[in-house]
Amino acid sequence: MSRDLTPGTLTRRGKLRVYLGSAPGVGKTYRMLDEARRRQERGADVVVGYIECHGRRHTENMLAGLDIVPRLTRTYRETEFQEMDLEAVLVRRPTVVLVDELAHTNIPGGRNAKRWQDIDELLDAGIDVITTVNIQHLESLNDVVQKITGIPQRETVPDEVVRRADQIELVDMAPQALRRRMAHGNVYKAEKVDAALSNYFRVGNLTALRELALLWVAGRVDEGLRDYRASHNIDRVWETRERVVVALTGGPEGETLIRRAARIADRTAGGELLAVHVTKSDGLAGASPGALAQQRQLVETLGGSYHVVVGDDIPTALLAFARGRDATQLVLGTSRRGRITRFLTGPGIGETTVDASEDIDVHMVTHEFTGRGRLPSLGRRHSRNRTIAGYLAGLVVPTLLTTVLSQFHTQVNLTTDALIFQLGVVAVALLGGAVSALLASLVASLLLNYFFIPPTHTFTIGETNNVIALLVFAVVALTVSTVVDHAARLTSRAARATAEAETLSTLAGSVLRGADAVPALLEKSRTAFAMATVALLDRSNGEVLARSDAGAEGASGEAVTEIAVGADAVMILTGRRLPAADQRVLTAFAAHVAAALERDRLASVAAEVEPIKAADRMRTALLAAVSHDLRTPLAAALASIGSLRSPDVEFSPEDEAELLTMADESLVKLTRLVDNLLDMSRLQAGALILHLAPTHLEEVLPRALDSLADPDAPVQPLDLDTAPPVLADPPLLERVLANVITNALRHNAPGAPVLVAASSHQNRVEIRVIDRGPGIAPEDRDRVFLPFQRLGDTDNTTGVGLGLALSRGLAEAMGGTLEVEDTPGGGTTMLLTLPAAGTGEPTP
Repeated sequence: MSRDLTPGTLTRRGKLRVYLGSAPGVGKTYRMLDEARRRQERGADVVVGYIECHGRRHTENMLAGLDIVPRLTRTYRETEFQEMDLEAVLVRRPTVVLVDELAHTNIPGGRNAKRWQDIDELLDAGIDVITTVNIQHLESLNDVVQKITGIPQRETVPDEVVRRADQIELVDMAPQALRRRMAHGNVYKAEKVDAALSNYFRVGNLTALRELALLWVAGRVDEGLRDYRASHNIDRVWETRERVVVALTGGPEGETLIRRAARIADRTAGGELLAVHVTKSDGLAGASPGALAQQRQLVETLGGSYHVVVGDDIPTALLAFARGRDATQLVLGTSRRGRITRFLTGPGIGETTVDASEDIDVHMVTHEFTGRGRLPSLGRRHSRNRTIAGYLAGLVVPTLLTTVLSQFHTQVNLTTDALIFQLGVVAVALLGGAVSALLASLVASLLLNYFFIPPTHTFTIGETNNVIALLVFAVVALTVSTVVDHAARLTSRAARATAEAETLSTLAGSVLRGADAVPALLEKSRTAFAMATVALLDRSNGEVLARSDAGAEGASGEAVTEIAVGADAVMILTGRRLPAADQRVLTAFAAHVAAALERDRLASVAAEVEPIKAADRMRTALLAAVSHDLRTPLAAALASIGSLRSPDVEFSPEDEAELLTMADESLVKLTRLVDNLLDMSRLQAGALILHLAPTHLEEVLPRALDSLADPDAPVQPLDLDTAPPVLADPPLLERVLANVITNALRHNAPGAPVLVAASSHQNRVEIRVIDRGPGIAPEDRDRVFLPFQRLGDTDNTTGVGLGLALSRGLAEAMGGTLEVEDTPGGGTTMLLTLPAAGTGEPTP
């Protein structure tokens, strides 16, 4: 089983297998030991270099029968530590060695600073290594994990060390299952379970760590696949993840295309749906804003994302977007143009996109509107390219007609020739407008005279009737082309008016929808007018109130358009220069934005009035509640003192003591009630004066316990001395703790202590008051913090129910929170969160 490691001997590098855990306690070490036992049963020489069982019985049982290399003891700062004996493992030269905790930092004084460097030496020596590491210890994820959990990871390992592993196996567990494992004591000792479950091992933290682990391993699998294809000279694309882009025109076929694309994306795991609409750079287009808004909602309902890009060449813009998103498939609808239109205007967007798609699969999806006579876009303003094409057509079309008609000169007469030329002039007018039609009419007249009016091949005309016919042809051609061009311009205006009306209708809906109206309106402004950015600024100080930025997908340009939004704001649009027609519609946009701002202002005023209404309700409730609760202890105290002062009755020393005790307890209750009422009144009026200072919990808690009705109540503090000081008002914090602990004692299980634990999370300190009582139903957790609420109590002699309400109010006044959580195993945990004082580093 041994290998020759003498100098000059070539030794293969060992193989590294890594068990990557999504969180501590998921079972990495157990799985590693299970694999070691299997290899040992197959005859491999397996030794344990270093295993950390953390006192877990099931893991320790897996060590039975395995050869363990004794650990090396090192002394550092007068404390002894145990490390893996690297030299002993190298001398032992096993086939496989188990080394736990890859990210561990070695005690200073050894051969290497980090354990992964020890493992590198073992691999260089030809020894196979099986190791473990948690996702939070990867160097690239260190800052991400700290943001999620609030706990910095001091021990990290470079990602490349793990990436070089021959095998990486993810050890995963659902967050709820891991928390159950912890609650059963299978991960940490019982005294640490509550703090761990409420700190690092929250469901949200575990879910986020699990997602990080899955994504990191998926990336590693993708790298392995690329390496495999490269080593085997596989050039074709393996579509392991589909990104499907669906092109939307705003037409009625959009919903069919979206659903078809969604089905394509759903066929593979991790498929992604992206919808894109290409808008022209000349402002409002013919696409229906209402239809696009509905299609966007459908896309987002199906889990996709919606995008708008600006571009005059639609196929180029589509393919550029698809390649920029690494899309594998592009879904287009078949043309709504009829056959004649396709013949006259040439290949459409679909055919052009297919020709240029290269490695992107293009799906041409049929729909019920296919070929249903969509006319050429007459209503759009002639672009520069279209105008040039019209001039060329004015020269080419009459020439082509002359060539064709010359072949049939004996079969057709002059009248037929003139009518066919006139049809050609009308076609040129449709393409390029009146100027192109004038050019075509002039060229057609000359060709008609030269080739078809006797005497032919001269520009002279032998008969008067032919002169009249030629003049009539020219006049009719010019008249018809002018009418056609005018009709096209009217169609353009009608289409634009329709687009403007639908856009403004959509805007009105955006204003009515709610709190995010202003950002939505700015986004619609940017896309409708094809601008690069739209910003809303405060006139008084230039502060940016809201902004919509096209980023890499939008139009570029430096032209700036400015329009007032009410009296206090201005909207700035950066991009192209807006024509007058667009600026008219922009004025309507600005009016809607002003209306949205005014609505937000009114909502803010209403929110300011609400506390006043709440304070009025509080005063009314106080007057209704205190009449009994003030009178009862006051009456008891007066009766006790009055009895003692009565000359008619002689009391024994025991009776006198009992009456004095009753008077004292009644006055204490009365004092506490009055204090609570005064503090609640100050909170409601905003008149509570705070004196915030760094406060140590181990100093405040004893004073809070002394103020309890029963100072000997079973309350057990946990780890308060290790928590950093909080920024709080000490007397108020004492009141909060006393009220919360009193509530926990009232509902706690008989004989069970109330636990008070503390831990830090990011820049906050979390204080937990834990009882083992019946718990609080989720629907009642907000009610317990309302004044005059005493859930489950039928006896109102102990107060008006202000304790928790006052405690939450005081906590929020100090910048903290007070919430309710379930206690694992049953009961209620009151979570008091306060800011940490200073900049002390959080501890796990």
